[in-house]
Amino acid sequence: MTHAVIVTDSTSDIPEELVSKYDIHVVPLRLMFGEETFQDGVDISAEAFYKRLVQSEQLPTTSQASPADYMQVYENIMTQHPGSPIISLHISSGLSGTYQSAVLAKSLMEDPPEITVVDSKSASYGFGLLVVHAARLAAEGQSVDEILSSVEKMRQQRKLYFLVDTLEYLQKGGRIGKAAAIIGNLLSIKPILSIDEEGIIYAVEKVRGRKKAIARMIERFQEDLGGIQNINVAVGHTADPASADPVLEELSRRYSLGEVVLTNVGPVVGTHVGPGTLAVFIWPA
Repeated sequence: MTHAVIVTDSTSDIPEELVSKYDIHVVPLRLMFGEETFQDGVDISAEAFYKRLVQSEQLPTTSQASPADYMQVYENIMTQHPGSPIISLHISSGLSGTYQSAVLAKSLMEDPPEITVVDSKSASYGFGLLVVHAARLAAEGQSVDEILSSVEKMRQQRKLYFLVDTLEYLQKGGRIGKAAAIIGNLLSIKPILSIDEEGIIYAVEKVRGRKKAIARMIERFQEDLGGIQNINVAVGHTADPASADPVLEELSRRYSLGEVVLTNVGPVVGTHVGPGTLAVFIWPA
């Protein structure tokens, strides 16, 4: 019996144990430190990346996966799972050309299988949790339409906020001006970020000090969730799992926690937000 096969890209920041458990096919993006090129999550770990990032005078650059990369993955799936449909779910098209590469790969294939390419309109585990959900449903034998409908419902219900520790990396990446970054860092301003319906990162509000920013982020979750009491939560950290403790402790006091996932914010996303970033993703249990 055939079932849907799930493909994603490395910016989904899915823990390796979940990738392996649900046989998720991950296409790596590329990261360049000067003349050195690495495949995200393949030949550079999050731990090695953040250690190198803080020591590097020049910000690394990133590159999307190519259509040829996707074609190879799709063709391998055709060989391993003949007749199985493919759901290929990727980082927001508003943040990367990765989605377009997958669409182009599909159009270039001769006699392709049924391939549905999905723009998640999100980033990091904000869509990684959707990928895992899709893979679980696929393992249960649900149809492509059933999976896509359930994924969209979860996307609408899921809430997410990012907290960056320093504005330096947003400034280096051209996301904010140098003057704003200098003043913000001097004043210890911690922007709370999120992603809008079009898949674009925006600043929700700015808070003085990290402790206050975490508290405000949790308050915003309470406002977003209304009376919901049973939640699943994922916390993305920059190779510092202990940084998730204050968030999980506070959430456990306010909610009944179901699934709890800790994951690294990977090198490609980390290039643009920097070390010390904390990303929190919540969806109803």
